[in-house]
Order: sequence, then C-alpha cells, then structure tokens
Amino acid sequence: MSSSALGTNTSQVEVTHVSNHGVWLLAGDRELFMSYENFPWFRDAPVGKILNVEEPTPGHYYWPELDIDLTEEIISHPERFPLQARNA
Repeated sequence: MSSSALGTNTSQVEVTHVSNHGVWLLAGDRELFMSYENFPWFRDAPVGKILNVEEPTPGHYYWPELDIDLTEEIISHPERFPLQARNA
C-alpha cells in the first residue's frame, strides 16, 4: 500500500521577536512565548538560526538548523514536559 503526499502546508509561522528574556513565535493567530528558562536551547543560538522555523504539520514547529522540535502544547505548557536535554 502506498500513501500519497499530503498537500502543502500553507500555515504561516514566524519568529516575531527575540529578546534577552526569550523568543516569541507567531503561529496563525496565536503568539507563543518561549522563555530561555524553559527553552534553554535558544539562549545562545544565532538569531538567524532562530528565525528559520518551519511548521511541518499544524502545531508542530521545527528549527532545522538547531534540530529543535516543539509542539504548541509543549510551548503553551512547559511545566507538563520536563526538559530532556540542556545546552552544554
């Protein structure tokens, strides 16, 4: 059995702000905040790599140059998801 490719994702996702507190992500009509305390992988990353974000499926965000995968659920409720890795 073979599966056909899904249609192109037309959802727009973009990083709208990077500050000394964290990163703001605009996904559709929602703005999500990722503090460096909860998402330390972004703290020392070059801004250009932070800005390069994709949404392969709705609510799933991927930073290919940083190899970071997050979901809207993780970003909205980081307390439910203990950190599995930290920057060295």
